[in-house]
Amino acid sequence: MDKTVLIERRGAVALVILNRAEQLNAYTVRMGEELVRAFDALRADATVRVVVLTGAGRAFCAGVDLKALKAAPAPEDAGLPALGQERFVQRFAEELYHFPKPVIAAINGAAVGVGVTMTLPCDIRMAASGVKMALPFAKLGIVPGLGSSFLLPRLVGPGNAKILALTGKTILSDEAREMGLVDRVVAPENLLEEALALAGAIAENPPQVVGLIKEALNSGVAADAIGAAIAFEHAQNARRT
Repeated sequence: MDKTVLIERRGAVALVILNRAEQLNAYTVRMGEELVRAFDALRADATVRVVVLTGAGRAFCAGVDLKALKAAPAPEDAGLPALGQERFVQRFAEELYHFPKPVIAAINGAAVGVGVTMTLPCDIRMAASGVKMALPFAKLGIVPGLGSSFLLPRLVGPGNAKILALTGKTILSDEAREMGLVDRVVAPENLLEEALALAGAIAENPPQVVGLIKEALNSGVAADAIGAAIAFEHAQNARRT
């Protein structure tokens, strides 16, 4: 049985690859289970300083695999939780948001539904030019999950969040960048190279300080006053060894 998630190393950078290329990396419960285990391993690996998340083939993640969901469970999937009950859906977004190492999403191709929401807790989102992105949950009669109600308005603003979530419209990566849904758009052939270069530049800095800065910036986004943000910054500096 092929793994649905692969880990490759590039020095101090770990590359996490969604590995169902023939199915456009459509999400299954097995993929979710393997993804959370991959991040557990990288959390514990002191030699890993930055993580890059991307997809194999021509898509990043085309949403939930509806064919797999409707089909009879494969023998190797016996014992897996039901869709929606797995740790990926229940807790992974919060775990990824607070992951102690920076995580860069390199969105190499179409990102739909969970293919978008799994990138929201990442620290930086880079996308290839021309990539299609959509949050079609309203069309499916589903409320977006993975912390989308917290993360999406903070990235794109409340109005744009409602446009994306309530219409389910498909946008291209350039419009996603204008909204703030992605931070950088690069040529498809350069995406992975640039993501790894950015990860490498981050990895050159002391890992403890990088982790403290990430935590401080996340806290600052949610702070209700600049004084609270400044106090947290002082507390983070006091934690340095």
